[in-house]
Amino acid sequence: MAAEDGGDEVRVLQNLRGKICEAKHLVPNKMRDVFCTINLDQEEVFRTQVVEKSLSPYFGEEFYFEIPRTFQWLSFYIYDKSVLQKDLRIGKVSIRKEDLCNYTGKENWFLLQPIDSNSEVQGKVHLELKLNELITDNGSVCQQLVVHIKECHGLPLINGQNCDPYATVSLVGPSRNDQKKTKVKKKTSNPQFNETFYFEVTRSSSYTKKSQFQVEEEDIEKLELRVDLWNNGNLVQDVFLGEIKVPVKVLRNDSFQAWYLLQPRENGNKSSKTDDLGSLRLNICYTEDYVLPSEYYASLRNLLLKSSDVQPISASAAYILSEVCRDKYDAVLPLVRLLLHHHKLVPFVTAVAELDLKDTQEANTVFRGNTLATRCVDEMMKIVGRHYLKVTLKPVLDEICESLKPCEIDPIKLKEGDNVEVHMENLRYYVDKVFREIVRSSISCPTLMCDVFYSLRHLAAKRFPNDPHVQYSAVSSFVFLRFFAVAVVSPHTFHLRPHHPDAQTSRTLTLISKAIQTLGSWGSLTKSKLSSFKETFMCEFFKTFQEEKFTESVKKFLDDVSSTESKEPSGLSEPVHLKEGEMYKRAQGRTRIGKKNFKKRWFCLTSREFTYHKQQDKEPIFTIPIKNILAVEKLDESSFNKKNMFQVLHGEKPLYIQANNCVEASEWIEALCRVTRCNQKRLSFYHPSAFLNGNWLCCKATVENIVGCARCTAGVPADTQIEIDGDRETERIYSLFTINISKLQKLEEACGSIAVYQGPQKEPDDYSNFTIEDSVATFHTLKQIIDIVEKLNDSHEKYRKKRSSSAKYGSEENPIVGKVS
Repeated sequence: MAAEDGGDEVRVLQNLRGKICEAKHLVPNKMRDVFCTINLDQEEVFRTQVVEKSLSPYFGEEFYFEIPRTFQWLSFYIYDKSVLQKDLRIGKVSIRKEDLCNYTGKENWFLLQPIDSNSEVQGKVHLELKLNELITDNGSVCQQLVVHIKECHGLPLINGQNCDPYATVSLVGPSRNDQKKTKVKKKTSNPQFNETFYFEVTRSSSYTKKSQFQVEEEDIEKLELRVDLWNNGNLVQDVFLGEIKVPVKVLRNDSFQAWYLLQPRENGNKSSKTDDLGSLRLNICYTEDYVLPSEYYASLRNLLLKSSDVQPISASAAYILSEVCRDKYDAVLPLVRLLLHHHKLVPFVTAVAELDLKDTQEANTVFRGNTLATRCVDEMMKIVGRHYLKVTLKPVLDEICESLKPCEIDPIKLKEGDNVEVHMENLRYYVDKVFREIVRSSISCPTLMCDVFYSLRHLAAKRFPNDPHVQYSAVSSFVFLRFFAVAVVSPHTFHLRPHHPDAQTSRTLTLISKAIQTLGSWGSLTKSKLSSFKETFMCEFFKTFQEEKFTESVKKFLDDVSSTESKEPSGLSEPVHLKEGEMYKRAQGRTRIGKKNFKKRWFCLTSREFTYHKQQDKEPIFTIPIKNILAVEKLDESSFNKKNMFQVLHGEKPLYIQANNCVEASEWIEALCRVTRCNQKRLSFYHPSAFLNGNWLCCKATVENIVGCARCTAGVPADTQIEIDGDRETERIYSLFTINISKLQKLEEACGSIAVYQGPQKEPDDYSNFTIEDSVATFHTLKQIIDIVEKLNDSHEKYRKKRSSSAKYGSEENPIVGKVS
């Protein structure tokens, strides 16, 4: 979505992050194999792993994605997994988009609600409404309501397919229900109706000498227009898709043309109890940012980028941001991405890590807390270390997930007939292999990570000069505990595996992760700390690892990855693996008709080529070199009556691809655009629809190789490894400062009072939890932040006013609620 503000483009960007924690007390009629999905309206965009045989499953899965379209409801569905039949929906949590702000940044328990077909709606309808006054031949007057139903957009899929929608249009009152019906549109989620219906609103009355129409107010007050959308079921029952209601009294003699968001039915399933379905614990953070043109952020951006030069660092804008945010992660995510984008992260991390170490009293607790420094390093590793994880762990994780060797060594969890010695051998084999891949991987460690590790290592050695091990533990606490061990236990989170592992494999990965943490914790083996293990079975397992070669391998690896020498070969001899996944592609050159027209394929994108394969890990059956890609654009649904489609234009026929949902389609388009942004032969124009039956559906041109009829969309920054939108991150930081403006003002007052009164504080103040090392420097930075925020507030307010003035009654910006007050 974008809008114009004084000729400059304003981008409206949404994202969602959070965690699906756990469910409790699900319907207790049997033990269940349970999973949870996230849906935008009725479109599934995320799915957890299956938790077997539980009525209180713990998921513990984090999610983060950009939302590429408008939506009304964010829903979480709990399913009972079925092998032979359709998965059973147990219950749901549904939150209106406008209510998401009430739950941001904190965990909440939600009661599961019953699933009622009358409440499962999505999409919008475009109407033109007009109230006419007509004089009949005998001089009497009547009022006529004209309803032009133009089109709908974003209707849900029915059983995975586009629906066959139609609309009923009704004028409803205390003693009347006049209903009319549109034609059925086949296989489309965006039907074009363009049908007009006429309703008599009031009874005829005499035409007076004053040339005034007598309108019966009572009739008008009680009448409402109702539009219901349905899917034509043919031989089965029609499915309700949503409705809108408009009181006729709001029209009077005006004409309205607007988009109306479809609403659920009022009645729903009121007889169902909501307290016997169970509950779900969620952490949800939804953001919607209005990103102004880049020049608006110059002052704030420059202030943030100078943070590492401010003395002391606690007086910098970046540090103050982390202090005023209730959850440091809210500040860390945009801050790290912005500093990375402008190559300012290493000096900032160095400065905040040095401040961290001032408060660290024991060498064995170095960088073990959730401080600003540790969180910045964590986020940096997730962003720049993605390819490093791929080349290091993916082959061995593929082997573990596909070979399915049992590795359980906990006596309590062993099944009858299990051989614990065999299991221990299997586990030892996997741990050895993962450990070997890690300690041999230093050549692939990104230079930026090496630079940060080098800085942390020397800061720790300087802080504890008498401890020879601290320089290594400072690095191992990140690279082993917070990077490799986390990726091993959750490979799907880091895109190392396409799907959630099954329960047995998840347990194996957990045991391997525990082992890697211990092997990588410098000194844990040499100092004989095996007795500190909580699990005695892990203690027994680790007795086989007390060998000098393991500690020496770890030491050499930590030396290598904390060196300032460049580790990455110049020119990157290996292609960077960017994205992979399962999608559908249209067979080249086939006719529009035919079940085999679209085939499921495994797609893979690297910095060199875009390929698809019959199955994962098979040889590619089609390859497009990245340099040959001319454009990547969305494809109109009307081309094949399929949603979430995009096209890759190259030297041959366009490659038409259908993603599984809107989030996935957006991510693929962005990744492809990013890696091809610098291609010299990129197109300026393209066809938004397909060439079928001898003509382009968009412009009706009959020549297949004619120049496109629409301008290509603007690309994204040409950075294949670090996908960062600097302006978007700065806007997010501005929003955080705005939310916490009262804290900034209190902190400013506190700095002023400290500067004037240097005596001891008698009582704790509002700023007692903040770090104020230099009140004068901090006051100066706070004043700059507040001034910049106020100026940006003015710019945003101008945009909001313009947006509000252009919004129509019933439009997306001001939707009419589907009920009468």
